Amino acid sequence: MPNIKSAIKRVKTTDKRNALNAAQKSAMRTAVKKVEAAIANKDVEAAKASISFAGKQLDKAATKGLIHKNAAARKKSRLAKQVQSLNA
Repeated sequence: MPNIKSAIKRVKTTDKRNALNAAQKSAMRTAVKKVEAAIANKDVEAAKASISFAGKQLDKAATKGLIHKNAAARKKSRLAKQVQSLNA
């Protein structure tokens, strides 16, 4: 544990940010898994409903710097492509 006041504050803020980042990343992963589960079950309505929320979560994570913006775009694109293949 640091002795300097500013270092103590940095440890506290880092812990807080880590917790927030972990929660955000977990929510993003859960949203993506819901879409993937709907696709696996061939449930078109559930997939369409959950893909917009998953896209929002991916964009949020990219904005906050949790994942790269191109990674978010790639995941959104691949999910959308899979949902479109269900319709065909």
